Amino acid sequence: MNDPTSHDTEVLVLQHLHEDGPGHLGDWLNAQGVRWRVLCTEAGEVYPATVRGLKGLAVLGGAWSANDDRPSLRQAEALIREADALGIPVIGHCLGGQLIARAFGGQVQTLDTPEIGWLPIRHDGSAAARDWLGDAPDATVYQWHYDSFTELPPGAQLIAGSAACPHQAFVLRQHLAMQFHIEITERKVEDWIAVPGSGYAPACAAHPATVQTPAAMRSGTRDHLATSQALADRIYGRWRARWPR
Repeated sequence: MNDPTSHDTEVLVLQHLHEDGPGHLGDWLNAQGVRWRVLCTEAGEVYPATVRGLKGLAVLGGAWSANDDRPSLRQAEALIREADALGIPVIGHCLGGQLIARAFGGQVQTLDTPEIGWLPIRHDGSAAARDWLGDAPDATVYQWHYDSFTELPPGAQLIAGSAACPHQAFVLRQHLAMQFHIEITERKVEDWIAVPGSGYAPACAAHPATVQTPAAMRSGTRDHLATSQALADRIYGRWRARWPR
């Protein structure tokens, strides 16, 4: 497929690094029969000049900071802004959510307390929160982040938070930005545990309440993955409901 915005593609997925692929998002898109394509910067694939003609845009996570001086990150932000202008809903996962924030004037900063592992979030009970996340206010989701969107864009509505990270999800028009990894799979958890990055060990020692050991993460995957993926299916369904007809 030469042009990712041709009529053969309904959804484009922007991937930054090899280890942070579509995961459950790809499984859901396949199950829905959606025509989609992923482009990975680290693999040398170039993001398109436009998203015109698409129905949805998804932006994945990665170990980079949203504030890094990388052309692909700035291009992702430009595509997010274009999608907004065209009425195309964008869904952002972790770094992807941070890029949505930056694209519309929000700020991303390093938090005092990182979150790594299966940790609780709570939504605020608003109509927007119930629409996207369901009626149950509490959920346990997978986190792996040191930064977060600490200042929301003008007009954004915060819908969920946690004790360590008050800004876990916000909506802005047709878009949803998440700090957590709702696309997580057991394979992704194992891949990240295998190569956790240089910041993980000191973070685990300094923040045992919010940075879990590999054993705790594996136990959490057994306990929470099924409900996490059920929540993902709801979130992705609400995103799809906003796709242009």
